[in-house]
Amino acid sequence: MSNCSNRKSFVDPGRYFKYIALLAILAICTAFLAACGSSSSSSTSGSPSSGNKGPFLIGVSNGFVDSEWRSQMISDLQSANAQHMKQGLTKDLVIVSSDVDVQGQAQQIRNLINRGVNAIIVDPNSPSALNPVIKEATDKGIVVISVDQEVTAPSAVNVVINQTDWAKISMQWLAQQLNGKGNIVIINGIAGAPANEARYNGVKQILSQYPNIKVLNVVNANWDEATGQQKMAAILASQPNIDGIWSQDGMAQGALQAIIAANPGKWPIMVGEARVGYLQLWHQVIQTRPNFTSFGVDNPPGAGASGLRVALDLLQSKHIKSGALQGAANNTLYIPIPGQVDASNFATEYDQVKNLPAAYALDGIITQQQADSFFS
Repeated sequence: MSNCSNRKSFVDPGRYFKYIALLAILAICTAFLAACGSSSSSSTSGSPSSGNKGPFLIGVSNGFVDSEWRSQMISDLQSANAQHMKQGLTKDLVIVSSDVDVQGQAQQIRNLINRGVNAIIVDPNSPSALNPVIKEATDKGIVVISVDQEVTAPSAVNVVINQTDWAKISMQWLAQQLNGKGNIVIINGIAGAPANEARYNGVKQILSQYPNIKVLNVVNANWDEATGQQKMAAILASQPNIDGIWSQDGMAQGALQAIIAANPGKWPIMVGEARVGYLQLWHQVIQTRPNFTSFGVDNPPGAGASGLRVALDLLQSKHIKSGALQGAANNTLYIPIPGQVDASNFATEYDQVKNLPAAYALDGIITQQQADSFFS
């Protein structure tokens, strides 16, 4: 488990809220770009690089906007890119962001290819369905970096935390808190999404070591706080004997709100999330329930900015070290999980972030030195 040395606040709160508004504009622009995607790219402002010093044109494909985490990821990318622009390494980002299915995200990527970008940062909607369009990009010399979630495309490079390990950390904590026995509920994200499936696999790996922990229910709340609250409320009404709850980030705050509203005779032990809103609610609960405990593992939106660092190293003709690539498809650079929040450090962590927006996720980004360490 990594330490917290990479944790950092990257988002100015005022700029963060402005960016949420910008996402709506970007969604409209995406439709326009789709209409123009098949036209000539004579108006492009960059072309695939063969290893120069820039400035490089970087595209961003994001196929899911109903998420504050994704908003923070893109805001992190913009902040990091502003620094790279000052260094003469990059131009303004070309961001294509809207709620689309896999086919829609493939079109996003084709639009970016037509814009003549040198690299594409993609947060993928599928681990494998985008592989053909990713190959189209890399065949043209475009660097493709997948962040947040892994893809299996052999020509892409994933720059992600290990989502399976991320889930195993909190599931192990819950199993230990339960002394290896009890009834639990699992609240997952979007079924089929790469990160969701990797996390659930991690949970199942830990559960296989604890045969006396029984899973009463598994639901998908789509990484949405309101849906998490609705699902948890329904479960509490039908399952009165819940000892523990394992939830992914984005939904735990809603689940805890449902517990507060139901106020069961015995409160379940709960895996939470490392987001300000959840920490604020945790702080509120312990004012009247000092024995309440929870746990959250950082899932850094700064992974996008970390991926940008790696992309720029590749564009400058650096070569990934032998053995650095890992994962099932041997195309993944795993970056550290910045930290976690539990009862032992809650007061310190809460004090550092309590005045930030509720949607803000505790963050982290690899340093340039860490990015360079992947290269020979």
